[in-house]
Amino acid sequence: MAVEEGGCVNKAFDAVDDGFHTIDLRSNHLGNDAKRPEAEAESEPHGGQESHALRCGWGMFRPAWLQRFRTAKWALFWLCWAGAIQGMVVNGFVNVVITTIEKRFGLRSMQTGVIAGGYDMASFACLAPVTYLGGRMGSSKPRWLGWGVLLMGTGSLIFALPHFLVPPYRIAGDEPEDLCIPNRTISMNHCDSDSTSEGGAWAVGVFVFAQLLHGAGATPLFTLGVTYIDENVSKKMSSVYLGVYYTMAVVGPALGYVLGGQMLNIYTDFPTVDSETIGITPQSSVWIGAWWVGFILSAILCLVVAIPLLAFPYELPGAAEIRASKVCEAHEGAASKSAAFSALHELPQATVALMRNPTFVFLNLAGASEGMLISGFAAFLPKLIENQFAVSASEAALLLGVITVPAGGGGTFIGGWLVKRWKLACAGIIKLCVAVTLIAAVFTFSFVLSCDDYPFAGVTENYNSPSVTGGGVLSAQCNWGCGCEGAAYAPVCARDGRVYFSACHAGCRAAARHGAAHAYRDCACVQHADSNSSIPYDAINNVCSSDCPYLWPFVFLAFCVMLFTFLATMPALSATLRCVREDQRSFALGIQWIKVRLLGTIPAPLLFGFLIDLSCSLWEKTCGSTGACLLYDNLNMSRYMLALALVGKLCSVVFFFLAWWCYRPPGGKNGNGVTPALELGTGDKPPTISATQTNGLQPHENGYCNAALECTDHL
Repeated sequence: MAVEEGGCVNKAFDAVDDGFHTIDLRSNHLGNDAKRPEAEAESEPHGGQESHALRCGWGMFRPAWLQRFRTAKWALFWLCWAGAIQGMVVNGFVNVVITTIEKRFGLRSMQTGVIAGGYDMASFACLAPVTYLGGRMGSSKPRWLGWGVLLMGTGSLIFALPHFLVPPYRIAGDEPEDLCIPNRTISMNHCDSDSTSEGGAWAVGVFVFAQLLHGAGATPLFTLGVTYIDENVSKKMSSVYLGVYYTMAVVGPALGYVLGGQMLNIYTDFPTVDSETIGITPQSSVWIGAWWVGFILSAILCLVVAIPLLAFPYELPGAAEIRASKVCEAHEGAASKSAAFSALHELPQATVALMRNPTFVFLNLAGASEGMLISGFAAFLPKLIENQFAVSASEAALLLGVITVPAGGGGTFIGGWLVKRWKLACAGIIKLCVAVTLIAAVFTFSFVLSCDDYPFAGVTENYNSPSVTGGGVLSAQCNWGCGCEGAAYAPVCARDGRVYFSACHAGCRAAARHGAAHAYRDCACVQHADSNSSIPYDAINNVCSSDCPYLWPFVFLAFCVMLFTFLATMPALSATLRCVREDQRSFALGIQWIKVRLLGTIPAPLLFGFLIDLSCSLWEKTCGSTGACLLYDNLNMSRYMLALALVGKLCSVVFFFLAWWCYRPPGGKNGNGVTPALELGTGDKPPTISATQTNGLQPHENGYCNAALECTDHL
């Protein structure tokens, strides 16, 4: 790097081909042609060992044909796929299969909440060591990224492991003993079989361990991955590359919802069992989809992506020039090694200084409340849609996948565009966060839309037959003596519109195939109505159709909630960066992420799962133990979700408002007006800033002369 009269020479603009035409800002371009060979010679690595380390390959295998891929564009390509896979698995597949693994392994929502929170726990624990060790001088960030992707793929394999550790899924209702047999002796032999091992703590332990690997493996992606991109492309193109990277990260969850939902239309034991031969369809309440296939697919994709990532060198050609130019642009007196030790020694003091910044503290609290809602509803919103509107797991996943991309991605883009379009100062940005969060709080009243409960015989409605004293809520004279006490949960929809716990509880004595489903006749508990005389059976093992008209209004309102929630994310991030000193920005973001995870994303699935369990009306009883919830009270579930969403949004509004109220711009009040952008000068003289441009503010001791302009001392 050379210094001329025109200012700092950025060799990266000449040495790096990033696919875009860059503009040379030097005043004397032709005069530098003679000096370019010497500068390029100085930038070449000295010694065979260093040259070998800068080549693409694995170990000693670094062929010449592989070096054509040693560019920032190819690094971005594989990082985009890694980010998309992470979003597809963690925010897509896991959230889609929550309800399915609850039914398959007899888990509570509280337990699945622990499973969902395992990712954030590991990510929180690994954030500091990974960023410190991977960010050291000479550390190979691609190696950390590649091994992290492999670790994430291992977690996906382990997540699918419980499917292979349990016997094939037994469809309740397809055996003769599932019918009403008068004077039958109750048999509990099934408690001595392997079926008792299908649920419990061991399954939760395996799933949580897999989620811990997911979190640990994904930690380098949005820390070291972002740094690796920024270090190897010019400052002008860094935002473009990172924008593409984060866009793929948003697309990932949508792919996970759509693909995961389609997998649930396939029977879980499809390699060995044909679902048509056992009389069950995806519309059945006891249907278990192939929840594990998506994780096997993601493990394979992780292996495919990790191999190219491990081949990249610790830096790309031209990185030295880019690094030197960025130091020159930042400040002439570059920080020395002793300054780094000084910064580490002053870490407690820096933390205290940040905690004394009320705007920063309240922005962190707002981020925690927003993170709690996003994490909780991402895990349990599919479950809410399934139970409230009587749709299958695959349909609920497809609906969320369709609205995630336009709402999440569109909201994030519009939020950043509004800040740039209106040229908002820091206080104006926080006002925008208050406004959009308040609008989102209004749309949370969408959870008022609640459908009536299923007419479940014995639970929400009485039997047509008189009850039996001491027989329990599921017993009546019509099924008394059928030996239904040990019958497995296999709900049937009867011609009278009621749902019965099983064909035995409906008093059915005969079964036959009706298409791909099981139909039952001679059901003593089913009331025969003349209007339904054309139906050739009394009950069928499918879900009763719902005439609730609120599904599409709810989907639209949920889209609005998601849109305005993500519309505040980029402005909130921008406000966080502007309200702290420039030399504390990275540290401030780290502190903010710690608070968001500790107060928001980690406890959110546990809280949501606990409240959903409170709305359960009927629990599964297996061999004396309580399993998964079989029936939810829709009204209570709607009220709990409304309370969580409304309280969370109101807390965010209050915290954003307090952040704006406590904010004091450098030098005094500036009215948060629109301020013109400054053009950076390239000559020896610094650009002059008039009183109009600075609103009459004097340079502040922290280096800022205006929060909106963010101009530092060296300007």
